[in-house]
Formats: sequence, structure tokens, C-alpha cells
Amino acid sequence: MFEMMYSTDSIRRQITEMQHRYFIVYADGLPAGYLSYETKSGDTYVFQKIYAVPEFHGKGVGRYMVEQVISRLRDIHPQPFTVELYVNRGNPAVGFYEHIGFAKSGTRDHPIGNGYYMNDYIMSMKVDTPIS
Repeated sequence: MFEMMYSTDSIRRQITEMQHRYFIVYADGLPAGYLSYETKSGDTYVFQKIYAVPEFHGKGVGRYMVEQVISRLRDIHPQPFTVELYVNRGNPAVGFYEHIGFAKSGTRDHPIGNGYYMNDYIMSMKVDTPIS
């Protein structure tokens, strides 16, 4: 799974072919986390990867990344839109996503090869109006 999703070649394809956008957050000059997203449709964006370095868990890095990317999306998409993300149904981050405004909107069992599946909740957030 890691080779499929996180190798240099895979990330290069995500950026150049799949049009994923990556944002890296730094704290005290060190990478503290990253978030990538892609456009799913005209009014829906998918947060593909959200990762905060473990020593920054609970310090607002995850919330900051989500808020900053949503702010960026509001700049480029002033009409209402939806943000989705996929999170493993057993991941404790489900509670974090609910806390910051995402809601479970479905499930998916996505095959990743060799008989393995990503058993995820689909979580979504409606973004109605820009912050003024």
C-alpha cells in the first residue's frame, strides 16, 4: 500500500496526471504535516491525504491544515461546494473529523490489490459561503 500511494513516482503521478494539490505545514522550520486534495467534480473536492506528524497531534496542526485548504478552495470556488474524505472505519481520526465539522455520509470498501481493501467511512462537509 505504501509503495502504491507514497512512493516518489506515485506522488509525481498524483500531482502531474491526477491533478492532486499538496500543502505542507511547517512548525519551527520543520515539516509538521501535509494535506493533499483533488477535484472530484465541479462542486466536490476530496481530501486524499491528511497527515500530522505524531508529535503535533492535539496541537491544532490537523485543524489548521483543513481550515487553510478550505480557505484556499473558497478563494478559487466562491460558490457552495462539498469536501469529502475517506477514513478507515477503525481510525480514531473519525472523531477528530466529526469534531471539526465532517459527517459520515457513507462507507466504501475500496480494493487496493492482493485481496486487500480500504474499509472506509466517506465523510463530507458542505461549505456554503465564503468567510467575509
